Amino acid sequence: MKTIVAGREPVTATEFIELALGIDLELFTGSATESPLERAARLDVAHEVLTDLRESDPETAAYAASLLRTLPLSTHTNGRRPRRTGRRPASTGARTGSAVAA
Repeated sequence: MKTIVAGREPVTATEFIELALGIDLELFTGSATESPLERAARLDVAHEVLTDLRESDPETAAYAASLLRTLPLSTHTNGRRPRRTGRRPASTGARTGSAVAA
């Protein structure tokens, strides 16, 4: 038996949740590639939607509020990788197990 929500067949679990609850998950969770300005705008809209949800559907509002407390999978800024802070130990003399050809 197929799972159909609102006349549509969701392909992923995320699509199922979005169709079943009627909310866009990315609105509440964000994207790893969004700029600080995009994040601020998204959060403004998310808080307005959350206010409306609290009046109409408290259970979905509670779920959406929990999503606001999550972080995107990657929190790198400007698409750059974080800088490593650890250092490798300096090489000290000859390595064990190495041979020199004569």
